[in-house]
Amino acid sequence: MDLRNLFSKISFDSKSKEQPTKKDAPSHWVKCPECNALMFFKEVENQDNICPKCNFHMRIGAKRRIEILTDKDSFVEYDANLKPNDPLKFVDKTSYKKRVEEAFKNTGRTSSVVSGECTINSIPVQLVVFDFAFMGGSLGSVEGEKIVRAVNRAIEKKQGLIIISASGGARMQESTFALMQMAKTSAALKKLDHAKLPYISVLTDPTMGGVSASFAFLGDIIMAEPGALIGFAGQRVIKQTIGADLPAGFQRAEFLLEKGSIDMVVNRSKMKQTLADLLGMFQKEKIS
Repeated sequence: MDLRNLFSKISFDSKSKEQPTKKDAPSHWVKCPECNALMFFKEVENQDNICPKCNFHMRIGAKRRIEILTDKDSFVEYDANLKPNDPLKFVDKTSYKKRVEEAFKNTGRTSSVVSGECTINSIPVQLVVFDFAFMGGSLGSVEGEKIVRAVNRAIEKKQGLIIISASGGARMQESTFALMQMAKTSAALKKLDHAKLPYISVLTDPTMGGVSASFAFLGDIIMAEPGALIGFAGQRVIKQTIGADLPAGFQRAEFLLEKGSIDMVVNRSKMKQTLADLLGMFQKEKIS
């Protein structure tokens, strides 16, 4: 075979293959936002996205959260077809409709809440998980409806309810419609309380605004991940309002635990077992 033809063929084949850009190439290294340690991404993934150097809990999406907390292949999603509408035809820098479309492209979800049924160490439970990647995990009409339906399923099936919050608060693009979800979800949780069924609230980074002012702090047990930012208004707003410096660690999970606002701070790697223990305890109390 002619070598010139061979080399030209090799050159043609190599050019015909699509070369990955720097943007498309996978990053194999993760930098901790807290201690700036540089780690191989598999090392971080294998530790539930917790920095092995300083125990900093990195933010994770709803899918990863469900994988960590539930028994394998036990999660069944409900109400995935619910989509937000635009009752106010809201437009700021861009329209609300376009923002929802962009969030769907980024996450593959139609809302910031994933709700369903699963087992945790073989204990059946209703689970609601916020995804901060969808419009900052904001609370809108669809999210409120999904929570209420999860409560109703828990009552119907006599199961406990767990809500994992990661949210910036009520969705401004829905205005009063979003604020109404605070009352709507709180009223539904009161029905769960009357049915003597447990509700465990898990606060992750961040849990702010209308979410923290409603269902996030109504749990029979309120737990948080280490270092999670939890509060209503931002620190800068509070500081400007009261005109005083805020204490160190203000609005972090450990500070709230010290002041008695939450019940426990639980490492992500121990969260599943802790939830199973609590659900088992509530079950035994109900039987007795």
